Parts: sequence; structure tokens; C-alpha cells
Amino acid sequence: MTDQLHPMMPHHLPFYVVKPGETDVLMIVMGVFLILAILGVGNVYLRLHSLPERMAHKGQKLQFEIVAVLGLLSLFTHIHIFRIAGLLLALVDLPDFTTPLSSIAGSVERIADNESPPTESPADETAEVQATRAVERASLAVSRSASAPAKEGHGHV
Repeated sequence: MTDQLHPMMPHHLPFYVVKPGETDVLMIVMGVFLILAILGVGNVYLRLHSLPERMAHKGQKLQFEIVAVLGLLSLFTHIHIFRIAGLLLALVDLPDFTTPLSSIAGSVERIADNESPPTESPADETAEVQATRAVERASLAVSRSASAPAKEGHGHV
């Protein structure tokens, strides 16, 4: 083999043209760059895809589940309106109806328990305790009647 150049070949070659038998460094660098670029773009795409789910995670469980299902539908069907709907649903704070309703239910249960008919007092209760309770009931009745507004005498016959 001779190291003579072909007569038609230019005397100055660019750096990316390698001699036969040598390692093409530029191809190896570009291959590594291509792999890193594909992994980077894929990571950005998956983060962008899961953005509505991460936003809805702070909200209610039902809202999170609906947004997650919309995200999966958009991923598998490539219909982007599902992703937009999930993003909008994640941005909107849904009102919480269950907490006030459960609070109301608990309060009604407590009121019902307090207004239950009085139970019979046990036979071993002392006379002093019975007298004290009678005085408390009388003072409560007096305070209720004093705070109640007076009824007007206009009645229908």
C-alpha cells in the first residue's frame, strides 16, 4: 500500500474525513449526542405529559383520578383534547361538598343525642344530687323564659 494521494483528491481535507483504517471520532461523538438527545427529549415529554396529574395531586382524590384517566387516554389515543381537558380540570379547584355535609351530619347527630328523652335516674342516687339537678333545671327554665320574647296577644279565632 502506498501513502500517495490520488491525483484528483484535494491536498487539504476537512477534519471530518478520516483516512482508511482510523477511528471516526466525529461519528462516535454524534452517536453519543443522539442517544443523550433522545433520552432528554423523552424525559421532557414524559414530564410535560404528567404535568396535569402532578397539579391535580394537590386537589381531591376524584379530581386526581379523572385527570389521570384523561392523561392515559391522551397518551394511548394521541387525541390531544384529552390532555387539554385534564390540564384545565387540574387547574380548576372543585368545591368540596363532602366536608361541610359530613360536618352537618355530625352536628345533627350530636343534637339528636342531646335531645334524647332523659333516662330514669338510678335508685342509688342521693337526695342531694337529685336536688342539685332540680335546681339546675329550674334555673335553666327561668333563663329560657326570660330570654324568650313576649308573645303578642293577637290571635286568630
